[in-house]
Amino acid sequence: MDRSVNLLDLALGFDESDQSPLSGKVVVIEDCVETSGSFVLHQMMKRLLSPHSSDSLIFLAFARPFSHYDRILRKLGCNLATHKANNRLVFVDMLMMKCSDGEDNASAVAKLFREIQATVRKLRNVTNSNITVMVDDMSLLEIAATNSTNSDHVLDFLHYCHTLTSESNCSLVILNHEDIYSSMERPAYLLQMVCLADVVIKAEPLASGLANDVHGQLTVLNKGISNNSRNKLQNFQFRIKENGIEYFYPGCRS
Repeated sequence: MDRSVNLLDLALGFDESDQSPLSGKVVVIEDCVETSGSFVLHQMMKRLLSPHSSDSLIFLAFARPFSHYDRILRKLGCNLATHKANNRLVFVDMLMMKCSDGEDNASAVAKLFREIQATVRKLRNVTNSNITVMVDDMSLLEIAATNSTNSDHVLDFLHYCHTLTSESNCSLVILNHEDIYSSMERPAYLLQMVCLADVVIKAEPLASGLANDVHGQLTVLNKGISNNSRNKLQNFQFRIKENGIEYFYPGCRS
């Protein structure tokens, strides 16, 4: 077992073998305004790109530029620029995504998926290790592709990406803001994401309110990522520090 594993790693199964426990799986991270789940993405990026792993990562950034992630991951001891140069990280900057003249939303989403699919095939030619497609975040795809509130194209994109888990045994990791649609009916893609997910990670504030030394809690529902963790529900708290995250069970922080 890697001595650096924490409670989140254990909940995801990273202690079980040298192979990635997320191969062919879908992980959905849900957060809210009060408690961002971005740090979970950062922790998973570090784990996937660690020297103990040979995995590759395709990162679709709708939320922040490369410099943002690079700065945060450097504090965690992970150099994204080096991984880009070594082709372990393919960073797709989606901040400027927009439909071209005469291109409808469906065409734009299909084009984006074809680019991801081509990247997966290119990586498969040079590695047999797990490939993870990570999206930060899915709710911004709707805004990036159209100014309307029609989320059908987001659902299409989700289904496209899900085919990669079965056809290429890729992992799919998605961050989504759960409360962004709190004042309206939840779109179909939100319900479909949870349905497709093998693991659901929910970042929430403490039920007891604010605390100086505890920043929130994580609930991890593992629907069956391995034989001995089927439908396993875990809950633990976390504290965000300058160069890492401290995880601990309620009442057990030293």
